[in-house]
Amino acid sequence: MIKQLVAYAVLSSLSVAAMADEASLKKAVEAAYPKFKVESVSKTPYPGLYEVFMAGQIIYTDEKMSFLIAEGRLVDPKSKKDLTAERMDELTKIDFAKLPLDQAIKVVKGNGSRKLVVFSDVDCPYCKRLEQNELSNITDVTVYTFLYPIVQLHPDAAAKSKAIWCASNRVKAWDDWIMRNQLPKNAVNCDVPLEKVGDLAKSLDITSTPTLIFADGKRMLGAQPYKEIERALQAAARK
Repeated sequence: MIKQLVAYAVLSSLSVAAMADEASLKKAVEAAYPKFKVESVSKTPYPGLYEVFMAGQIIYTDEKMSFLIAEGRLVDPKSKKDLTAERMDELTKIDFAKLPLDQAIKVVKGNGSRKLVVFSDVDCPYCKRLEQNELSNITDVTVYTFLYPIVQLHPDAAAKSKAIWCASNRVKAWDDWIMRNQLPKNAVNCDVPLEKVGDLAKSLDITSTPTLIFADGKRMLGAQPYKEIERALQAAARK
């Protein structure tokens, strides 16, 4: 019993020391880079190496911050796994259940059993490529498309988004635009959630289109090949 208590005390002290190291390192990084928020600091499995998640990326350092490794990849030499990519998936996960899907265009393909969210700019060529070349090859999925015009790049995208959203059949209007480059002819006014979607994208640190979000909270950037999207859908369905 005494040995168990001693062991517990040692483990507890080590845990407290690790937390203290991480807290002091967080303060040091924030002091050196006051413009950036440090989301988390954690010790890696490798001696003396810490992971710092800030400004949407992972950097590595030691407990004294005597060096910084930015834009580098931590790879396990035995398994060949990209540990940085795995950690980024975990750190940037989104709570799918909390997404306001009523603010998105809902398209059901096949039985619609799987779920996928896409942030799309109507004038983004990669968004059209995603729909035309990749999502067109995937079935049994419900796709929720958030219209997210990036006006700095596409000044007409907001007006086009409003026309599509306010159409009597916005699913058809979206398909007509994305597949045939045709907007609804009779423009009408309605409440369009563009500002709300913009705020949502900002809160989720979504800065480019297309951005895909799967039911397990993982995200994918760009018009990736449909086989990669299918793999991600299958992985999300298993969880």
